[in-house]
Amino acid sequence: MNKISTLLVVLFVCFSSLAQEVDEKEKQKSLQTSTNLTWDANKALSEDDFIAAEVDYRKAISKSADNSAAPYNLGNAYYENETYNEAFGRFKEAGEASTSKADKHKAYHNMGNVFMKRKDYAKAVEAYKEALRNDPTDEETRYNLALAKELLKKEQDENKQDQDDKDKDKDQDENKDQDKKDEGDNEDKKDQGEDGDKGDEGDKDEEKKDDNKDGEGDKSDQKKKPEQGDGDNEQEQQQPRPNQLSKQQVDNLLRAMQNAEKKVQDKIDAKKVKGAKIKTEKDW
Repeated sequence: MNKISTLLVVLFVCFSSLAQEVDEKEKQKSLQTSTNLTWDANKALSEDDFIAAEVDYRKAISKSADNSAAPYNLGNAYYENETYNEAFGRFKEAGEASTSKADKHKAYHNMGNVFMKRKDYAKAVEAYKEALRNDPTDEETRYNLALAKELLKKEQDENKQDQDDKDKDKDQDENKDQDKKDEGDNEDKKDQGEDGDKGDEGDKDEEKKDDNKDGEGDKSDQKKKPEQGDGDNEQEQQQPRPNQLSKQQVDNLLRAMQNAEKKVQDKIDAKKVKGAKIKTEKDW
């Protein structure tokens, strides 16, 4: 039983090794086919036959995932035609398929170039950093990295300035709105004040009307005054004029004279009575 198990294990290992060899041979064959198609695409591209080159590059990519040159070269073709989205996809594919640091460096360097064309400077910085990790000696990548950082800082400063300007404009708009609101409140207060003044004016008008009514009453009294004024005229007539006695003074003088005459008459009469004899007998 142990011999059989050992035999089966040996056979399994043999078949596995054989399968791996077959698979490896197939991969090598596919890679060779892919490489040949890549050379054909390169030739077509050098002859400015972009369509033929694109077809051969796509075939080469489909034949072998290990051929990083095909997507990289197709990415370059798209980049030259300013088809940056397609170029980025192919450079990324090349970077993932590459096994050597040199090929990875080239793929990430060109990915950084695509980001620079898109003006996506933050991603460009990261792509160039990844390229330098695979080849720190490339001065062109280092220069592009410095340029991307400078442009990123400038963009950030501009964005900050734009935001500050927007905030300033927003504050100004809010202040204007507040000023308009204050003006509106002042207008409302003014209107209320005018209404109050109108109310006061109305009250004053009412008072004037009442005064006018009172005035009319005074006028009626004034109309009555001439009748009452006759007495005043009589009093004025009774008042003494210069070098002229008033009626009351004349009356007083007359009464005084009458009293004086009466006193004189009384004295005369008194003397008569006193000097006459009283008759006690009848005159018969």
